[in-house]
Amino acid sequence: MSRLLALVLLLWSVALARDATDNWIARTEIPVLIHATASEVRDRDGHLLRAYTVEDGLWRMALSLDQVDPLFLDMLVAYEDKRFFDHAGVDTIATARAAWQGLRAGRIVSGASTLTMQVARLLEDGSTGAWRGKLRQVRLALALERRLSKAQILQLYLELASYGGNVEGLRAASLAWLGKEPARLIPAEAALLVALPQAPESRRPDRHPEAARAARDRVLARMAGAGVIDAETARVSLRDPAPQGRRAFPLLAPHLADRAVAQGPGRHDLTLDRGLQRRLEALARTYMAGRDGRLSMALIVADHQSGEVLASIGSPDYSAGEGQGFVDMTQALRSPGSTLKPLVYGLAFDRGLAHPETLISDTPVQFGSYAPQNFDGRFRGELRVSRALQLSLNIPVVRLTEAMGSAHLMAALETAGLHPELPKGGAPGLAVSLGGVGLSLWDMVTLYAGLANGGEVRALRWRAEESEAEGARLMSPRAAWQVGHILAGLAPPPQAGPRGRVAYKTGTSYGHRDAWALGFDGRYVAGVWIGRPDGTPVPGAFGGDLAAPLLFEALGRARAEPVPLPAPPPDTLLVGNAALPPHLQRFGDVGAKRPGLRLTFPPEGARLAADPRGVPVKLRGGVPPYTLLADGEVVATRLRGEALLAPVSGPGFTTLSVIDAAGQAGRVSIELR
Repeated sequence: MSRLLALVLLLWSVALARDATDNWIARTEIPVLIHATASEVRDRDGHLLRAYTVEDGLWRMALSLDQVDPLFLDMLVAYEDKRFFDHAGVDTIATARAAWQGLRAGRIVSGASTLTMQVARLLEDGSTGAWRGKLRQVRLALALERRLSKAQILQLYLELASYGGNVEGLRAASLAWLGKEPARLIPAEAALLVALPQAPESRRPDRHPEAARAARDRVLARMAGAGVIDAETARVSLRDPAPQGRRAFPLLAPHLADRAVAQGPGRHDLTLDRGLQRRLEALARTYMAGRDGRLSMALIVADHQSGEVLASIGSPDYSAGEGQGFVDMTQALRSPGSTLKPLVYGLAFDRGLAHPETLISDTPVQFGSYAPQNFDGRFRGELRVSRALQLSLNIPVVRLTEAMGSAHLMAALETAGLHPELPKGGAPGLAVSLGGVGLSLWDMVTLYAGLANGGEVRALRWRAEESEAEGARLMSPRAAWQVGHILAGLAPPPQAGPRGRVAYKTGTSYGHRDAWALGFDGRYVAGVWIGRPDGTPVPGAFGGDLAAPLLFEALGRARAEPVPLPAPPPDTLLVGNAALPPHLQRFGDVGAKRPGLRLTFPPEGARLAADPRGVPVKLRGGVPPYTLLADGEVVATRLRGEALLAPVSGPGFTTLSVIDAAGQAGRVSIELR
């Protein structure tokens, strides 16, 4: 009877102890299981472009088990906790073994900490040595096993394990020490990442490379003994080099990444192509090396068919300094110089004001108080509209702007979805067509993408989740093709290939503050800006010399072969000037006040030395072509330009006369000796 009573009491005590233990575990306060991970910016294929540290500057990055090489997981479990999938948080067999070894040796010989207990320590940032700390870890480990799956516990370990310095978690460690994602690891790499969390500071590859290598080799040896890898693989892996330092985390497209993360933390997928972005960033650094340190540059490459931005560079060096590399110059408002001229011509073609073969005057002209001048101060007389655009003359484009109305030009910019800003909020004037308005490189690439896309403009897309924007019709496909065809006729920079493959335009803003180049082929559009972020002049900077070579290099890196420009639309009028309708053969001077024809040299009554080559005659104003007379007799016809040569050798008195196409005349009497 007493034995039965003792058995009952024993069973009752065990039940009470079990219930008390269950209660003790159930009352365990579970720490926060969700920890902040780095905001990440990725490219179109999910490749990492840039990541950001979390609190206290820690590198801790989100990771799921399916992103980890299975070999690493096998090694981790075999090395740290081979009964991980069988125990309930505490490995009683390992605990008993460790206790027996400790009693025999009088000191701790081996540990019995399971992966779950290590997660408990990481969650509470607690000690591993003191008994009180161990008991807390045991309790939390048992509680975690009841509330989480083995996969969830393993994922917590992979997120929180320390790998030296400010590196936490497997993914950050793989990037920091190996320079790669942990999805594919060779045995030597996997072994290193298994070994580091045991002594993260004393095994840091950047400070203690030999200790890191030795720890890695011990893991390889044990994995061979456990059958995780074969002996030959272990032997070969021992010869693999171990990392000697820390790798930099990816820092591609930093300005655009900042722009994405400013919209909120988490993962951001962009339309960029990581390979192209890396190639172009290297190109930008090389291209700007050795130049004035105060210079910056910006570059955008996009697919004009889809509107997707493939590469975006806000500066050649993302750092402070004379060039203010932290400033994203793709977004800065600057004067676009002559790069707006193709828009003016396209709108004029679309409105029936002109045709590429239309003749237009490049002669002195004044609109009210505004008298535009060409960049070089010269006048070419009458020439085709297409040639005027290729030469980037100012006077012809201002004539077209005046006929069309500068307000219509501003409206076209806004229709294209751009963000033009007039100086001091003033009203648009004729100088808008010459760059008298603030626009960003992003705006200009958007505009040229529209020209390349048959005159339909849509906003550039840089976030992967954005749907394709609805396009706005800026001009007809015919007018857009005509502009592109004219620009494709420009000679490329030296060594950039034959003309006709890329339609491009350069520009230089007033005072040489901004050098521009924008262009496209049948699929890709690119834009380059070079200048000083503070807007101060860059003496001698021209878009054609400074920005155009970089534009062609960038397009060359975007594709193996140029994509052909499109064929003309069916309604395109491909004829010479003589076959054009009469109103398109010559552009009128509507609204313009033309200065009268005046001879500026030689002066009236001048006495000149006779020269067998003739007498130089200089004039201003008038309508070319000119007819030159000496003493009432015609000596030359169909002359153009402001500098003529009268075939008169003297000696004696001579009266020279010039008559222009409008019938205006200038006359001067001189003596030749």
